Amino acid sequence: MITRTGHCLCGAVGFTISPHTPEVGACHCKMCQRWAGSALLAMETPADAIKFAGESHIKRFQSSDWAERAWCDSCGSSLWYRVTTPSDAPHPFEIPIGLLDDTAGLTMTREIYFDEKADLVDFKGEREQLTTAECLALYAGNEE
Repeated sequence: MITRTGHCLCGAVGFTISPHTPEVGACHCKMCQRWAGSALLAMETPADAIKFAGESHIKRFQSSDWAERAWCDSCGSSLWYRVTTPSDAPHPFEIPIGLLDDTAGLTMTREIYFDEKADLVDFKGEREQLTTAECLALYAGNEE
């Protein structure tokens, strides 16, 4: 497994991910579009595989009843999306790939809320594409 590093725009928040899988997902829900400026392209990272530096600059926002989003309080860079509902194991972080120092070898394997994507967004290649209804059924009643 490869170790990846990354940081926010100003460098106040940094992180190291190890190990990880090279899979990336795209979320086209309206909340992610507003937060990321378009689709959120993110790498799922287990909570025990990521180490943050500059944690005093991390701010969190409970964006729905079941998830939070975080950003750097210095430059505003989006840092993660994460489910916050009670669980036996810590929920993984969804880390935007634009924060990574190196994106070589990453592969997009899934798009969710595909029916909400902006018409001009069209990623090449084949992958799983779930509609809003399929996502809501999969996540059993959770809202965006």
